[in-house]
Amino acid sequence: MNQPISVDDREGFAAFLLRLRGRGSAPKPLIAAFEATPRRGFLSGQFHSLAWSDGMLPIECGEAIEGADLQAAVLAALGIEPGNRVLEIGTGTGYTAAVMSRLASRVVTIDRYKTLTEQAKQRFEALGIGNVIVRQADGSNGLPNEGPFDRIVAWAAFDNLPRFLLDQLSSGGVVITPIGPEEGEQVLAKLTKVGSRFEREDIGIVRLQPILRSVAAVI
Repeated sequence: MNQPISVDDREGFAAFLLRLRGRGSAPKPLIAAFEATPRRGFLSGQFHSLAWSDGMLPIECGEAIEGADLQAAVLAALGIEPGNRVLEIGTGTGYTAAVMSRLASRVVTIDRYKTLTEQAKQRFEALGIGNVIVRQADGSNGLPNEGPFDRIVAWAAFDNLPRFLLDQLSSGGVVITPIGPEEGEQVLAKLTKVGSRFEREDIGIVRLQPILRSVAAVI
Protein backbone atom coordinates (compact mmCIF):
# COMPACT_ATOMS: atom_id res chain seq x y z
CA MET A 1 0.00 0.00 0.00
CA ASN A 2 2.94 2.33 0.60
CA GLN A 3 4.34 3.74 -2.62
CA PRO A 4 6.55 6.71 -1.70
CA ILE A 5 6.68 9.78 -3.87
CA SER A 6 9.04 9.68 -6.83
CA VAL A 7 12.49 11.27 -7.06
CA ASP A 8 10.98 13.87 -9.39
CA ASP A 9 8.58 14.90 -6.63
CA ARG A 10 11.20 15.27 -3.91
CA GLU A 11 11.93 18.96 -4.48
CA GLY A 12 8.27 19.92 -4.56
CA PHE A 13 7.50 17.80 -1.52
CA ALA A 14 10.40 19.35 0.42
CA ALA A 15 9.09 22.85 -0.35
CA PHE A 16 5.60 21.74 0.72
CA LEU A 17 7.01 20.47 4.03
CA LEU A 18 8.81 23.74 4.68
CA ARG A 19 5.60 25.70 4.14
CA LEU A 20 3.67 23.42 6.51
CA ARG A 21 6.30 23.59 9.23
CA GLY A 22 6.32 27.36 8.89
CA ARG A 23 2.62 27.31 9.73
CA GLY A 24 3.01 24.72 12.48
CA SER A 25 0.57 22.30 10.83
CA ALA A 26 2.65 19.19 10.19
CA PRO A 27 1.68 16.23 12.40
CA LYS A 28 4.08 13.36 11.69
CA PRO A 29 1.43 10.72 10.83
CA LEU A 30 -0.20 13.11 8.36
CA ILE A 31 3.11 13.98 6.70
CA ALA A 32 3.91 10.26 6.42
CA ALA A 33 0.50 9.71 4.77
CA PHE A 34 1.17 12.49 2.24
CA GLU A 35 4.64 11.16 1.52
CA ALA A 36 3.30 7.64 0.94
CA THR A 37 0.67 8.84 -1.55
CA PRO A 38 2.05 9.67 -5.03
CA ARG A 39 0.31 12.97 -5.79
CA ARG A 40 1.31 13.04 -9.45
CA GLY A 41 -0.72 9.89 -10.02
CA PHE A 42 -3.87 11.88 -9.25
CA LEU A 43 -3.17 14.69 -11.71
CA SER A 44 -3.04 15.11 -15.48
CA GLY A 45 0.49 15.00 -16.87
CA GLN A 46 0.51 18.70 -17.73
CA PHE A 47 0.20 19.53 -14.03
CA HIS A 48 2.80 17.14 -12.63
CA SER A 49 5.33 19.92 -12.08
CA LEU A 50 2.75 21.77 -9.96
CA ALA A 51 1.72 18.75 -7.90
CA TRP A 52 2.91 20.15 -4.56
CA SER A 53 1.97 23.76 -5.22
CA ASP A 54 -0.42 25.76 -3.07
CA GLY A 55 -2.72 26.60 -5.98
CA MET A 56 -5.87 24.87 -7.16
CA LEU A 57 -5.55 22.83 -10.35
CA PRO A 58 -8.28 21.91 -12.85
CA ILE A 59 -9.48 18.33 -13.09
CA GLU A 60 -12.21 16.56 -15.07
CA CYS A 61 -15.89 17.58 -15.03
CA GLY A 62 -15.08 21.27 -14.59
CA GLU A 63 -13.91 20.67 -11.03
CA ALA A 64 -10.60 21.45 -9.33
CA ILE A 65 -8.24 19.88 -6.83
CA GLU A 66 -7.36 22.03 -3.84
CA GLY A 67 -3.76 23.05 -3.27
CA ALA A 68 -1.63 20.70 -1.20
CA ASP A 69 -1.30 23.24 1.63
CA LEU A 70 -5.06 23.65 2.06
CA GLN A 71 -5.59 19.90 1.96
CA ALA A 72 -2.94 19.40 4.63
CA ALA A 73 -4.36 22.15 6.85
CA VAL A 74 -7.87 20.70 6.64
CA LEU A 75 -6.75 17.12 7.32
CA ALA A 76 -4.58 18.29 10.23
CA ALA A 77 -7.56 20.10 11.76
CA LEU A 78 -9.76 17.06 11.13
CA GLY A 79 -7.51 15.09 13.48
CA ILE A 80 -8.15 11.61 12.10
CA GLU A 81 -7.32 8.89 14.60
CA PRO A 82 -6.72 5.15 14.07
CA GLY A 83 -10.05 3.35 13.96
CA ASN A 84 -11.97 6.39 12.72
CA ARG A 85 -14.63 6.08 10.04
CA VAL A 86 -14.53 9.08 7.70
CA LEU A 87 -17.02 10.54 5.23
CA GLU A 88 -15.63 12.73 2.46
CA ILE A 89 -18.04 14.88 0.44
CA GLY A 90 -16.35 15.62 -2.87
CA THR A 91 -14.06 12.84 -4.08
CA GLY A 92 -12.42 14.87 -6.82
CA THR A 93 -9.35 12.97 -8.01
CA GLY A 94 -9.43 10.76 -4.92
CA TYR A 95 -6.17 12.12 -3.55
CA THR A 96 -7.36 13.20 -0.11
CA ALA A 97 -9.30 9.97 0.35
CA ALA A 98 -6.09 8.09 -0.42
CA VAL A 99 -4.19 10.12 2.17
CA MET A 100 -6.93 9.63 4.76
CA SER A 101 -7.02 5.90 4.07
CA ARG A 102 -3.57 5.68 5.67
CA LEU A 103 -4.85 7.32 8.87
CA ALA A 104 -8.39 5.95 9.30
CA SER A 105 -9.89 2.47 9.38
CA ARG A 106 -12.38 3.29 6.62
CA VAL A 107 -13.13 6.19 4.29
CA VAL A 108 -16.40 6.59 2.41
CA THR A 109 -16.00 9.20 -0.34
CA ILE A 110 -18.83 10.48 -2.51
CA ASP A 111 -19.03 12.65 -5.62
CA ARG A 112 -21.85 13.61 -7.95
CA TYR A 113 -19.79 12.88 -11.07
CA LYS A 114 -19.49 9.31 -12.32
CA THR A 115 -16.28 10.12 -14.22
CA LEU A 116 -14.55 11.23 -11.03
CA THR A 117 -15.74 8.28 -8.94
CA GLU A 118 -14.71 5.75 -11.59
CA GLN A 119 -11.27 7.29 -12.00
CA ALA A 120 -10.77 7.39 -8.24
CA LYS A 121 -11.67 3.70 -7.95
CA GLN A 122 -9.06 2.86 -10.57
CA ARG A 123 -6.39 4.86 -8.73
CA PHE A 124 -7.17 3.22 -5.40
CA GLU A 125 -7.02 -0.21 -6.99
CA ALA A 126 -3.66 0.59 -8.61
CA LEU A 127 -2.27 1.65 -5.23
CA GLY A 128 -3.67 -1.34 -3.40
CA ILE A 129 -5.90 0.81 -1.21
CA GLY A 130 -8.72 -1.39 0.06
CA ASN A 131 -10.33 0.63 2.86
CA VAL A 132 -11.92 3.35 0.70
CA ILE A 133 -15.50 3.01 -0.51
CA VAL A 134 -16.36 5.25 -3.48
CA ARG A 135 -19.93 6.23 -4.35
CA GLN A 136 -21.54 8.41 -6.94
CA ALA A 137 -24.07 10.21 -4.76
CA ASP A 138 -25.68 13.55 -3.95
CA GLY A 139 -23.54 14.92 -1.14
CA SER A 140 -25.75 17.89 -0.28
CA ASN A 141 -27.31 15.92 2.59
CA GLY A 142 -24.23 13.94 3.55
CA LEU A 143 -24.82 10.19 3.64
CA PRO A 144 -27.64 9.80 6.16
CA ASN A 145 -28.13 6.04 5.87
CA GLU A 146 -24.53 5.07 6.51
CA GLY A 147 -23.47 6.92 9.65
CA PRO A 148 -22.41 7.52 12.20
CA PHE A 149 -19.01 8.76 11.09
CA ASP A 150 -16.22 9.95 13.37
CA ARG A 151 -15.03 12.57 10.89
CA ILE A 152 -16.72 14.32 7.96
CA VAL A 153 -14.95 16.62 5.50
CA ALA A 154 -16.60 18.57 2.70
CA TRP A 155 -14.67 20.16 -0.17
CA ALA A 156 -17.63 22.25 -1.35
CA ALA A 157 -19.38 25.08 0.45
CA PHE A 158 -22.76 24.92 2.19
CA ASP A 159 -24.62 28.23 2.23
CA ASN A 160 -25.72 27.64 5.83
CA LEU A 161 -24.52 25.61 8.79
CA PRO A 162 -25.23 21.96 7.81
CA ARG A 163 -26.91 20.94 11.06
CA PHE A 164 -28.20 17.72 9.48
CA LEU A 165 -24.65 16.37 9.63
CA LEU A 166 -24.95 16.30 13.43
CA ASP A 167 -27.08 13.16 13.15
CA GLN A 168 -24.42 11.52 10.98
CA LEU A 169 -21.62 12.05 13.52
CA SER A 170 -20.56 9.93 16.45
CA SER A 171 -20.26 11.61 19.86
CA GLY A 172 -17.24 13.90 19.83
CA GLY A 173 -17.06 13.65 16.04
CA VAL A 174 -15.77 16.46 13.85
CA VAL A 175 -17.00 18.07 10.62
CA ILE A 176 -14.87 20.45 8.58
CA THR A 177 -16.69 22.33 5.85
CA PRO A 178 -16.72 25.70 4.09
CA ILE A 179 -19.81 27.77 4.93
CA GLY A 180 -20.79 30.82 2.95
CA PRO A 181 -22.12 32.26 -0.30
CA GLU A 182 -21.67 30.74 -3.74
CA GLU A 183 -19.68 33.76 -4.89
CA GLY A 184 -16.82 35.17 -2.86
CA GLU A 185 -15.17 33.98 0.32
CA GLN A 186 -16.42 31.31 2.68
CA VAL A 187 -15.47 30.50 6.26
CA LEU A 188 -13.80 27.16 6.83
CA ALA A 189 -15.55 25.86 9.95
CA LYS A 190 -14.59 23.06 12.31
CA LEU A 191 -17.71 21.69 13.98
CA THR A 192 -17.36 19.31 16.93
CA LYS A 193 -20.36 17.33 18.14
CA VAL A 194 -21.02 17.89 21.83
CA GLY A 195 -24.23 16.22 22.98
CA SER A 196 -26.97 17.39 20.64
CA ARG A 197 -25.19 20.48 19.34
CA PHE A 198 -22.09 21.67 17.51
CA GLU A 199 -19.21 23.61 18.96
CA ARG A 200 -17.91 25.78 16.14
CA GLU A 201 -14.37 26.99 15.51
CA ASP A 202 -13.59 29.00 12.38
CA ILE A 203 -10.17 28.03 11.10
CA GLY A 204 -9.72 29.94 7.86
CA ILE A 205 -11.09 31.65 4.78
CA VAL A 206 -11.45 29.81 1.47
CA ARG A 207 -12.99 30.15 -1.97
CA LEU A 208 -14.44 26.80 -2.98
CA GLN A 209 -17.27 25.78 -5.25
CA PRO A 210 -20.76 25.52 -3.75
CA ILE A 211 -22.26 22.13 -2.93
CA LEU A 212 -24.39 20.99 -5.86
CA ARG A 213 -27.56 19.01 -5.39
CA SER A 214 -28.46 15.85 -7.33
CA VAL A 215 -26.27 13.36 -9.16
CA ALA A 216 -24.83 14.17 -12.60
CA ALA A 217 -26.76 12.07 -15.10
CA VAL A 218 -24.17 11.95 -17.87
CA ILE A 219 -20.62 12.82 -16.82
